[in-house]
Amino acid sequence: MYTNRNILDMIKRKVVVSCQALPEEPLHSPFIMGRMAYAAYLGGASGIRANSVDDIKEIKKHVDLPIIGIIKRVYEGSEVFITPTMKEIDALCHEGVDMIAIDATDRPRPDGLTLSELFSQVREKYKDQLFMADCSTYDEAIMAVELGFDTVGTTLSGYTKATKDRSLPDFELVEKLVNTLSVPIIAEGGISTPEELKRLFDLGIYSAVVGSAITRPMEITKKFIKAVQ
Repeated sequence: MYTNRNILDMIKRKVVVSCQALPEEPLHSPFIMGRMAYAAYLGGASGIRANSVDDIKEIKKHVDLPIIGIIKRVYEGSEVFITPTMKEIDALCHEGVDMIAIDATDRPRPDGLTLSELFSQVREKYKDQLFMADCSTYDEAIMAVELGFDTVGTTLSGYTKATKDRSLPDFELVEKLVNTLSVPIIAEGGISTPEELKRLFDLGIYSAVVGSAITRPMEITKKFIKAVQ
């Protein structure tokens, strides 16, 4: 059982690999994600980001690495779908996930609560749990730190209406966060090449999450096909 300090130390200046596949994707399967995580571990990953309790249970069978857990769930009338309510947070805490990532954007949440209202309840209930704020803007990151999130990720830059025109990876946002916030900054979103990853670490990030470029062969194939069409 890792302590929170152990978890943060294990991913410091290192790479977390996101092993996820949505229901409509051909690799959607806890068994496949478990093997994918093991492949990432053998390749040198220092942590895994995973979606759903079933996937996390399977991944734990194959790797002994810190896991950043999420549950993606779509609720009608809300664009927030990364660990959107207390129900998903409870499930991840019950499973014993090392760090839980939550959508920390300023968009309306499906339970009608503001992020501030939700997270105050979360922090009261789970005082010793590590939480990562998946943000899209600088202001959201500032708010997340004020609320008490342990780490801030750039996960949702480019994926919200307010940031849909941002180029990814969002180097500008990363640099601003690194230079102004004291909590660990985790770069995530659109990291496609080793050169981009190195540039992010040169900017001073604490850690990085790389997903599609490593673990989504369908999306990787599409990029290659598009290049020759």
